[in-house]
Amino acid sequence: MKPDATVVLDGYTYFECPRWHDGRVWVSDFYTFEVLSALPDGSDVRVEATVPQQPSGLGWLPDGRLLVVSMRDHTILRREADGTLVVHADLSEHVSAHLNDMLVDPDGRAYVGNFGFDLMNGGTPATATLILVDPDGSSRVVATDLWFPNGMALTPDGELLVDETVANRISVFSIDADGGLGERRDWATFGDIPDMTSIETAIGGLSLAPDGCAIDTDGSLWVADALGGRIAHVVAGQGVVDQLDFDSGVFACGFGGEDGRTLFVCAAPDFDEHARKVARDGKLLAVQLPA
Repeated sequence: MKPDATVVLDGYTYFECPRWHDGRVWVSDFYTFEVLSALPDGSDVRVEATVPQQPSGLGWLPDGRLLVVSMRDHTILRREADGTLVVHADLSEHVSAHLNDMLVDPDGRAYVGNFGFDLMNGGTPATATLILVDPDGSSRVVATDLWFPNGMALTPDGELLVDETVANRISVFSIDADGGLGERRDWATFGDIPDMTSIETAIGGLSLAPDGCAIDTDGSLWVADALGGRIAHVVAGQGVVDQLDFDSGVFACGFGGEDGRTLFVCAAPDFDEHARKVARDGKLLAVQLPA
């Protein structure tokens, strides 16, 4: 299905991690290094934070302070009440590649993924860790051997979904009382794990490259296909049951709006860092879904 999409924001580099908070849509723009927020019609745009080492995942502590992933220096930043940014957690001991998406749960615990390898310069795919950052900033690895852990969501019954972008799968974990994770299980698979000899063989073996995602009220998942120009609607045990097709690449989505049924979608021609840095083709789109 080709959706009736409206443009909310236009003329940016590469949007990621759309979040709805305090009546506004928030998003990271990778190569202007800005975290932005706007009203749902795209008006009243505000620069909420400038992150020189490239912003990505967003979330909030229970007291309302913003957390933002700083990708290149492997830190989680926290915005204080006066607007200053401080280091909430330094994850350098756990990772060597870029940090990426983040999910912050209602208790302020942050789950943070990372690339695992040098994607933008043609590195050989390698597995990565998933890191838990507690509200006090302490951190630990809670899952290993994941193929590019990316978008995440909490299911209605309290489990964690993790998109593995180069593995043709979405994984699910039970969550312990202290935030630790149980054994990885398949929640949805779209094909075999590809040949990881090179990034070219890995991408060539993907049927769906799950990127940023949004959980629906019925527990189904809307997930951006980083290679397919679509948002796939995925149901556990059934796979892809529907999809929204776009005229460009789409890389993340998130629910928001007054009724919670607006799906905000991050769109750009591709995810190539070298191309996106020098262009202003990134857009934030909005699609109204039925109740």
